[in-house]
Parts: sequence; structure tokens; C-alpha cells
Amino acid sequence: MNLFGLDRAQLRAAFAAMGEKPYRADQVMQWIYRRGKDSFDEMSNISKALRERLAQHFEIRTPELVTEQVSADGTRKWVLRLDGGNAIETVYIPEEGRATLCISSQVGCAMDCSFCSTAQQGLNRNMTTAEIIAQVWFAARTLGGDFQNERVISNIVFMGMGEPLANYNAVLPAIRILLDDFGFGLSKRRVTVSTSGLVPFIDRLREDVDTALAVSLHAPTDALRDELVPINRKYPIAELLDACRRYTAGKDRKTHIVYEYVMLDGVNDKPEHARALARLLGDMAAKVNLIPFNPFPQTQYRRSKPEAIQAFAKILRDRRILTTVRRTRGDDIDAACGQLVGRVQSRQKNRLSARIGDVPVIST
Repeated sequence: MNLFGLDRAQLRAAFAAMGEKPYRADQVMQWIYRRGKDSFDEMSNISKALRERLAQHFEIRTPELVTEQVSADGTRKWVLRLDGGNAIETVYIPEEGRATLCISSQVGCAMDCSFCSTAQQGLNRNMTTAEIIAQVWFAARTLGGDFQNERVISNIVFMGMGEPLANYNAVLPAIRILLDDFGFGLSKRRVTVSTSGLVPFIDRLREDVDTALAVSLHAPTDALRDELVPINRKYPIAELLDACRRYTAGKDRKTHIVYEYVMLDGVNDKPEHARALARLLGDMAAKVNLIPFNPFPQTQYRRSKPEAIQAFAKILRDRRILTTVRRTRGDDIDAACGQLVGRVQSRQKNRLSARIGDVPVIST
């Protein structure tokens, strides 16, 4: 069993089954996540006998690096090989004062968003918790941080390949490891889960863990969002926004949801779209992140013109909607938003549009 796959409660249970004290599990987590060790032999405050037992039952296994690319702007993209011959992509985005790691949660994606290269693959399979967490550990080790005092990763976003909430059983323990003081020890505002709008799982997430949420909205009307984000046919905008209100209810005033909005030339970037979006979000704890479209082969879309993006942002800001325009990073290595593809060995054309009434959620 790969220890990257167990949160603290699960690891304590596994140690109890071995007849060991729970605090031993805490010590092992600290060695892995706070000191960056992947060898039981290096865990010096654990007896030799226990280290030998751990080696018999567990492993600490990272994915295999296939390729690394570095963008002119400093963005790094790693293609990592998983079990079964599949590969996924993980992206590191350094900025002044912060460094964000964009991680994947599925091999491919079933959501079929028409403007996303990943979605055009279809879904192959869910990733395990171990595979999700191993991306973070691999990146921290590769970048040379000491995991504790010299953090090279300040923020984690589940915005890589896949729909995180469609792999809820694996993503939830991963979030807990990222937030745990014995794990990576990140604050709740520095771990963001992005969803295309799986309403029941937004409610479950609120009950299970406190973390930041981003919603891929991309359109202010159901008619347009049905085309761009097909899950809208099952959970239309009104239901989605009600779930978002429930998510922030009772939380402090600084808690807001980020609404992601990809800017598509002539499709969703007109002034009337901006005004409609402002009406939708006017009473909500909301921040809008406008994302210039990143093209990929055979796409039908074009990026909105800079003046259209700025005019759209002005309309929102004039209506007191907190709005940012995302700076495109890593597009010269196909690492920008919506461009990740990885490598799918056994591709299932598991398109959401073909099974809109039965969103696949595969237990791991």
C-alpha cells in the first residue's frame, strides 16, 4: 500500500491494526510530508523493528517522470506516468510572492466542456489518492524545497486534468493530507477545488472539509452554458448558484467563491453577457476570474480580443463585482488553462453529453 494514499485517520487505523500506537502514524506522516523522506530507513525516531515492518507492508512511491518542459515565463510542466501506462500532467506556476501547483485528479475528463482540450480525450479512469498526492510530493522534491521551512509551493489548485468532484472518494483524503499539520500543512485558503458544477458534491464538500472553491461558470445563461459546459443540463445555473450560497453560508466574510469565465471571441464576451453575469452574482460572495481562451488543435474557438476582455471586466467592476483577468502562463509549452492532455492508453469515449443523467463517479 502506497502511504501517499492514506490521510491521518486512515493511517492511524492501519497502524492500530498492526498493534502500533496512533502517534507513530503521525511521526511517519511528518517524515514524509514535512521532511520529504521516501525511505523508512531515514525515519530515525522510529525503532528499527517498526521500520522493517513498515517496509514489509507499505511503500512510498512517486510517479515516473516522462518529460519536463519549462516555459519562457518560468512555468514548468511535468508529464508523469501512472500505473497502467497512463500519464497525466502537473503544472508549476511561479509568481512574485506565491507559487502555485496545478494538479490533476483524473486521467482525461468526462465533462465534455467544448473549449477544453482535456475534455476532448474523454475519461479513462480516476486517479487514486496516492497518485494525486504524489504529484505534490514529486514537485516539492524536484523543485528543491525542504517541505517545511523553505516552501517552494504555496498554493495547490485542483485545476489540472479531470473534474475533481467526480472523483470525490479519492480527492477528499487528498485535501485532508494537504491541510493536515502532519501533512503538507497548507491553510484552507491555499487549497482550491475547481468544479464544473456537480451540485450534490459541492454540498458534500462543505460538510466534509473546509477549503476554497472555484466554479467553472463560463456563461451567464442556461442556453449558452448548456453548449459550453454540458453538466449544466443536469444542474442548471440557478441550482448551481444555490449550492454556492450554501457553501459560503455561515463562513467568515473573507470567504468567497471564484467563478472562472473563459473568454471566447464572439461567444460569451459581449457587453450583454457581462451585464447578465453581474446580475447573477450581484448578491453573492463572488470573485470573477476572466480567463483568455488558450487554443488547441481542431478547436472551433478563438481568444477574445484584449479590448473585449477589458470592457467585460470594466462592466463587472462598475457593478462592484471583484474581477481579475488571468495572465496566460505556460501556453508556449501547452501548460495553460484548458490545454492539458497527458497520455491516455485505454481511452473510453465516456462523454457527458451521451450520459447526462448518470455522471460517472468511480470509487477508488
